[in-house]
Amino acid sequence: MKFLLAFAAIVAVSLAADEKSANVVKYENDHKGIDGYNVAYETSNGISAAEQAQLKTFGDDAAAIVVKGRYSYTGADGQVYTVNYVADENGFQPDAAHLPRV
Repeated sequence: MKFLLAFAAIVAVSLAADEKSANVVKYENDHKGIDGYNVAYETSNGISAAEQAQLKTFGDDAAAIVVKGRYSYTGADGQVYTVNYVADENGFQPDAAHLPRV
């Protein structure tokens, strides 16, 4: 579910930033079945994202996909914003210079 929320945020950013003239200029997709995946893309309007996931076991009977990734885009102010994140047993953990620290 958290992956879907992060992916939806990336899609929303992509659509908000000149979607009519943007083209995908790079796309990589390597799914490893239940063991994980790697995916990355770049668009002609400066949006990029990369994500990798691996199956992690927690004891004898629990396992989950752990996701690490990043996405970047150019804001309306001309600044490039990059967010690095991890989604694991501790939830979604974004890290970026422009995000407030708690």
